Amino acid sequence: MEKGSTLLFAGTHFNRKRFASVFERFHVLPKEEAVKCEEEQEAGEVEPKLSKKSEKKNKKKRRRSGTAPAEIVEGFNVFKTSEVSSLTENSKEEELPSTQSKEDVQQIERASILRKKYGIHISGYNVPPPLENFSELSLRFGCKSYLLENLSQLGYEEPTPIQRQAIPVLLSGRECFACAPTGSGKTLAFLCPMLMKIKPGSKDGIKAVILCPTRELAAQTVRECKKLTGGRKFKIKVMTKELSRSGDFTKIPCDILVSTPLRLDHSISQRKLDLSRVEYLVLDESDKLFELGFVEQIDLVVKACSNPSIVRSLFSATLPDTVEDLARSIMHDAVRVIVGRKNSASQLIKQKLVFAGSEKGKLLALRQSFAESLNPPVLIFVQSKERAKELYKELAFDDIKADVIHADLTQQQREDAVDNFRAGKTWVLIATDVISRGMDFKGVHCVINYDFPESATAYIHRIGRSGRAGRPGEAITLYTEEDKPFLRNIANVMVASGCEVPSWILDLPKLRHKKHRVTRHNISTLPEDNIEVE
Repeated sequence: MEKGSTLLFAGTHFNRKRFASVFERFHVLPKEEAVKCEEEQEAGEVEPKLSKKSEKKNKKKRRRSGTAPAEIVEGFNVFKTSEVSSLTENSKEEELPSTQSKEDVQQIERASILRKKYGIHISGYNVPPPLENFSELSLRFGCKSYLLENLSQLGYEEPTPIQRQAIPVLLSGRECFACAPTGSGKTLAFLCPMLMKIKPGSKDGIKAVILCPTRELAAQTVRECKKLTGGRKFKIKVMTKELSRSGDFTKIPCDILVSTPLRLDHSISQRKLDLSRVEYLVLDESDKLFELGFVEQIDLVVKACSNPSIVRSLFSATLPDTVEDLARSIMHDAVRVIVGRKNSASQLIKQKLVFAGSEKGKLLALRQSFAESLNPPVLIFVQSKERAKELYKELAFDDIKADVIHADLTQQQREDAVDNFRAGKTWVLIATDVISRGMDFKGVHCVINYDFPESATAYIHRIGRSGRAGRPGEAITLYTEEDKPFLRNIANVMVASGCEVPSWILDLPKLRHKKHRVTRHNISTLPEDNIEVE
């Protein structure tokens, strides 16, 4: 390289013959000659010197094109003269007012700082800035005082990360699909914009539809909605079996309808329900809805909600790529909101893996744990309703206030089991994955995975029944020799949440797209020969 060349061209070799004119142009002159040349150029007397060959080439080009000598071109130039730099700076200053003002730039900076602080990740065009506090709802969006008073009375002091970003997005009329850890306040994130935009007691029909994967979650959503609407005459209905079969919604006043997909599908197909004026459609626990095979029913609901100004949204604690692709297919100009790491558990939950050896070992480990310290309420998950019944019978002999919930119970029995657990009448509730989705048990201290979860997604939703609304929780997962090959999938979730995991588990091969559902022996400490087979 020539002396005086910049580091920009370090290690670069040029063809000197081919680029002779260029080398001559940037040839370093002695100091005295350089100063003199600069003075002459400033006075406008001398043009930059070029070789005779380069001058001839330039003349030929000018003759062909018929243009005048080249003018200074604004834009990016590695070797800018003082004149070019001043021109470009002036042009930038002139362009700023037409594109973004200083206030806009400051607002963007504040929004990015807030998102970084609360671990909010977004993708989409022109995303509204997140909320700093709930009082901004009235300043920015004209929220009525009753809703802010209800939020305060219910103990909502500061918005959670998902509420900070999802509420402004929906209030701006944008569609969104959101993923946030369990217990992070997703229900309020979609209810709040709905209640702010919908007028109560309207005679124009249903204005909002919320789809839930289970009846328990639908009933819970209605309860939360009624708490927020205290003091206003909102008509909120949950789609029951009777209402689905014989209800005539032309005569039943309803502002917000909460339902499972099959019941809503049945009512639409019977032509007893008009959803053409729906302004908000929410798919809660959206990945479970698609996983359970409700795609056809959801398609029918989406088509029935034919209002051109409808705002659709999907919320879940886990958001697989397949669900994300489906979301994009039914949404327009949607905003993607992820809080923390995608498909991760809450960092407030202390997670632990316990090796029990066999099925008998699991029951002994559970009884020993309860004998040492039983800190109710405790939620126990098993993989089937048959095993739920078996474990309930075993614990009934241990003087523990236990109850069970599964699909064979009537709707009233299931509701009673949930209500008793919430009221503290039941210490231990044995359940299948039917209540692992969205159910809010604020006081659950511990979740025990008696049977190993079938996937990392199931694990995240199960343990998410504890550690809710900022409270710490505990999750214990029992495993046997049969479960060892699937430990790595669960261990990855634990590590992402900041929990310690033995190194040998992390060295196991990761099994992708495989669900773990093994045939297990009956739950009993008796020898297998003594177990009666029905």
